[in-house]
Amino acid sequence: MRIVLLYGLFALLATAVNIGAQDLWLRAWPGPWPIVTSMCAGTAAGLAVKYVLDKRYIFRYQTSGALHDGRTFVLYTVMGLVTTAIFWGFESGFQTLFATRGMRYLGGVIGLAIGYAAKYRLDKHFVFTPPRQVCNRV
Repeated sequence: MRIVLLYGLFALLATAVNIGAQDLWLRAWPGPWPIVTSMCAGTAAGLAVKYVLDKRYIFRYQTSGALHDGRTFVLYTVMGLVTTAIFWGFESGFQTLFATRGMRYLGGVIGLAIGYAAKYRLDKHFVFTPPRQVCNRV
């Protein structure tokens, strides 16, 4: 139960970082494709926060150095591609349907919640697992 509560808390924190980064980006970015670039900025910010928290407090995973940590982060990011598609799909869908910032962010929050639930399973089985066990599952 402790893991579920912590994971939920960290998902809420990463969601707030994501949406906050998007909002800041939109206020500062004068360039083209403001919504798409804000979604990318938010995704990057939320991903970094969530990786550090998940690695340390959820999975209690120790890396053996910078190279191992980098590889683990890349794998964590790859596992997040599917869940990012869910998040972006919901946020873009809400933008298309309602065309307001608030509803777009609501879609993003819903997509992130669904994505984080799926991501936990992917991370548990493929990212924060000793290498020999990953090979047996593929």
